Amino acid sequence: MEPIVEVKNVTKIFGKSPKAAVELLKKGSSKKDILKETGHTVGVKDVSFSIYPGEIFVIMGLSGSGKSTLIRMFNRLITPTLGEILINNEDIVKMDATRLRNMRQKKISMVFQNFALFPHKTILENAGFGLEIQKISDKERHEKAMNALAVVGLKGYESQFPSQLSGGMQQRVGLARALASDTDIILMDEAFSALDPLIRKDMQDELIEIQENFKKTIIFITHDLDEALRIGDRIALMKDGSIIQLGTPEQIMIEPANEFVEKFVEDVDLSKILTASHIMKRPEKISIDRGPRVALEIMRKQGYSSIFIVDRKQKLLGALSAENARLAIDQGKQIAEMMTTDIPTVKESALLVDIMEMMATSNLPISVLDEENRIKGIVIRGALIGALAGNKNSLNDLESD
Repeated sequence: MEPIVEVKNVTKIFGKSPKAAVELLKKGSSKKDILKETGHTVGVKDVSFSIYPGEIFVIMGLSGSGKSTLIRMFNRLITPTLGEILINNEDIVKMDATRLRNMRQKKISMVFQNFALFPHKTILENAGFGLEIQKISDKERHEKAMNALAVVGLKGYESQFPSQLSGGMQQRVGLARALASDTDIILMDEAFSALDPLIRKDMQDELIEIQENFKKTIIFITHDLDEALRIGDRIALMKDGSIIQLGTPEQIMIEPANEFVEKFVEDVDLSKILTASHIMKRPEKISIDRGPRVALEIMRKQGYSSIFIVDRKQKLLGALSAENARLAIDQGKQIAEMMTTDIPTVKESALLVDIMEMMATSNLPISVLDEENRIKGIVIRGALIGALAGNKNSLNDLESD
């Protein structure tokens, strides 16, 4: 897949004469030393990465890390000092005013932390503002804005004004405006940070659902690790203007790049991040057309008390215990007659926190199935307990099995 955004060696120096600061940066001087020597501030330092269509790409870091500076360079609210930012293979840094304006109207929209709504305009007018700038006809603008408001759950509020809405509802208007503009890329700068925790979680859920339904590319800025882990397909973690680790939430949790990242993630609840695919083991299975003696012999050799039964396409049909295998032999029955079909199953993406209760009430391991209901692995109690205890070494061992 071709990237929709490519960031190549982007640097931003704040100050009237950044040339000297750039030279010091090339020599390896620190952000602190450059400020002391030149009076210039390093906002972003030699950053490179790619973002792919339909991805929620989270840029996170503490205050002063450079994340908000970086996102504002994607639509050139801030112009990079050095480097390239390619949107669909076109460098936004080199665009003239007309081309840049067109890019902002049709390719990239932005949702701000402070909602950025016009208090004198109705909710419908605010949602359609991006289309108004594009000089879209009243009828089409009204239709698209109404559809976007319906998507974010604000149908019926179109005639009200921002002051009549709660903070969470106002943020939904900002999101509706971005959706109505129908841009490929949506920039979100700390968009949910001003919201109460429960409303914030609702908005995170809604954002994930919107992304799944509309396949927008979302670049999301946050300082909240839980938020980043919850919504991000990939996360770029920044410190002092540089990206110190880029990866999936799982990679950042399990394989922190350095001591800073390790400290950053140490208090996160792994059960809300890790999935069944991280801790599942290889299942012992046989085809349903095999006999109970074969099943019992495999269980004996492997030291298992049960075995999973599949068809020729590896789809899970049931499980057979050693006791029932012996009964089948004694009674001259086939596996299909003695197996149980009441098996707890989850998908590979199931979070460990959701598997815990299922494990507590089941005598069998949890079967992990793919989208075609083929068995891919099993989750056993010991692996689950180890993961919940936060034993990253044991998780790495499991993944290498």
